[in-house]
Amino acid sequence: MGKKVLVLNQDYSALTVCSVPKAFLLVYLKKADLISENTSACLRSVSESFPMPSIIRLHKYVYLPYRGVMLNRQNIFRRDGQQCQYCGRTEELTLDHVIPKSRGGKSSWDNLITACKRCNSKKGDCTPEEANMPLARKPFKPSFIMFLRDFSGTPSEDWLPYLNKKEKGNPMLNPHESHA
Repeated sequence: MGKKVLVLNQDYSALTVCSVPKAFLLVYLKKADLISENTSACLRSVSESFPMPSIIRLHKYVYLPYRGVMLNRQNIFRRDGQQCQYCGRTEELTLDHVIPKSRGGKSSWDNLITACKRCNSKKGDCTPEEANMPLARKPFKPSFIMFLRDFSGTPSEDWLPYLNKKEKGNPMLNPHESHA
């Protein structure tokens, strides 16, 4: 039961992703409505069968003052497709500062990338240009909806209408394009 469920706010805006048991409990306790179900499976008890949620909508509006993506190691790895941004390797991954910390580089979405230990060591205290190691993709800060849509695993087809909406003041960016 490793499937995920899209949780919508009362206004049908994407809020988060949760586990099937958590979503089922919210529906069962009448805190959420079942919007879409997974037709390929169902939940069973000893005597009953229940639809497996794919999308639920909360009854009460949840106000989130900040809907951003937390800057952490796992989220940088997700954004970069779990591969080194210099050579494409997927083993022995670490974080690299594009502009080294010793030169004033900050720990930010725009300066951190995924790198394998070998490339990180080879680059050392240089910029990618100085080390003659071009980046596969320029680092960028993903939007909340983009992160749900593109980096939280493979979304269900029925999720797409809720995840393809543009955020206010934050047009969707294609993570496979270069972001200047």
